[in-house]
Amino acid sequence: MGVVNVTPDSFSDGGDFFDAETAIRQGLALVKDGADILDIGGESVRPGSDPISEALEKERVLPVITALVGRVEVPISIDTCKAGVAEAALATGASMINDISAGRFDPEVLRVAGRADVPLVLMHMKGRPRTMQDNPVYQDLIGEIASFLEEAAARAEAAGVRPEHIIIDPGIGFGKTFDHNLVLINRLEELLALGRPLLLGPSRKAFLGAILNGAPPKERDVATAAILGLAAYKGAHILRTHNVDLARQALLVAAAVKRERVSLSNDE
Repeated sequence: MGVVNVTPDSFSDGGDFFDAETAIRQGLALVKDGADILDIGGESVRPGSDPISEALEKERVLPVITALVGRVEVPISIDTCKAGVAEAALATGASMINDISAGRFDPEVLRVAGRADVPLVLMHMKGRPRTMQDNPVYQDLIGEIASFLEEAAARAEAAGVRPEHIIIDPGIGFGKTFDHNLVLINRLEELLALGRPLLLGPSRKAFLGAILNGAPPKERDVATAAILGLAAYKGAHILRTHNVDLARQALLVAAAVKRERVSLSNDE
């Protein structure tokens, strides 16, 4: 899943693709590099950020989606917490919703996904973007995230979303310390045990910067690829990234190692 942020203030590439034409070119480039899905977002949800209006969010993303739908063959996901934005994006040609609030901020998003019969990503986040990194504490990190995601999935199903259309995301960097993120990745199998497709979005996150002694976001792509390779090896289904080319290389290596492991097991 290639990321296109049509925002002036995203932590990873704020302003780089704020202009619609630039965002469209980036989307085309990501598909050329091997993206299987494009995720278009118009609102920054970096730590400390405030929400923007529905009208402004539509103004940012709809022209980009309209242009890309006619020029790429991969599905386009709308990254939003607002039902109105999701509905307009689907009408424009998007075919998937990625809601970082799991329907908590605007429950109507769940019904929009159900009526349109499209895949829906439900992400775990502790609190809201403005406060989520204010000393997040868990008694049972994996257990609490798993319970949250199961409850969110139940709400989505009750709103009409088909079970096979629900994708879960543990929310790397959303209400988690650096150590929480590492534990999540190390114990990914426990979330895969929920039996739903799992999306992981570690791309350029701050915990990678900490590992790399303060490297800024755009210098974290190799580290991102390393995490994505690990996640793919463990069984994650969708990997969200800013640098699709490096991610593709990491996933090819992970797949080759996994095939070899399966081959050896069969030989035995």
